[in-house]
Amino acid sequence: MAMAFIWTGMVVLSLVCAILTGNEAALAAATLEGAKAAVTLCISMAGILCLWMGVMEIMKRAGLADKIARLLHPLLRRLFPDFAKDKDVMNTIAANVSANLLGLGNAATPLGLEAARKMSRKTPGVAGDSLCMLVVCNTASIQLIPTTVAGVRMAAGSATPFDILPAVWIASLISVTVGITAAKILSKVWRN
Repeated sequence: MAMAFIWTGMVVLSLVCAILTGNEAALAAATLEGAKAAVTLCISMAGILCLWMGVMEIMKRAGLADKIARLLHPLLRRLFPDFAKDKDVMNTIAANVSANLLGLGNAATPLGLEAARKMSRKTPGVAGDSLCMLVVCNTASIQLIPTTVAGVRMAAGSATPFDILPAVWIASLISVTVGITAAKILSKVWRN
C-alpha cells in the first residue's frame, strides 16, 4: 500500500514539475521511452529466466536437487535446528538456497514463501528464530551465478555480462555472513 502512495506521489510530482517548467513534451517522450525500455528488458529477462527455470526443473527431475539438498543438509541443519528433522521443510529450504546460488531470485522467492508457510505451521502468528533466519538467508544469499544481474547487464548491451563474478561472490559472501551473524546474535538477545 505504501508503495502505491510513493509511486503515485512521484508521478504527480513529475507531472507538476513538467507543467511548471514547460517540459510536458519531454515528460511524454521520456514516459514512452521508459515504457519501451521496460518491455525490452522484460523480454530479455524472460528468456534468461526460462532457461534457468528449465535447468532447475531438469535438476529436480534428474535427482540432482535431492543431491544438493543432501549436500546442504549439514549446514542447513545448523542454521535451522528447529526443522532439522522435518525433511519436507528442509528440502524446500534447500531448493530455495539452490535457486539463490544460481542467482534466480525470481525462482527463489516462491520457494522461500513456501518454506516460510511450512515453517509457520509450527508457531502460527509468530516469527520464530528459524523463520527469521530463512528471511535473512533468502535476502542476503550467496550467488555463484548472478543470472538476473547478468541478464540485466546483457540487455543493457554489456559484451561481458559475467565479468562481475568476483565482486558478486565477495559482496554476497560478506552480506550473508553479516546477516547470519546478526540473526544469531539477535536471537540470543531477544531470549534474554
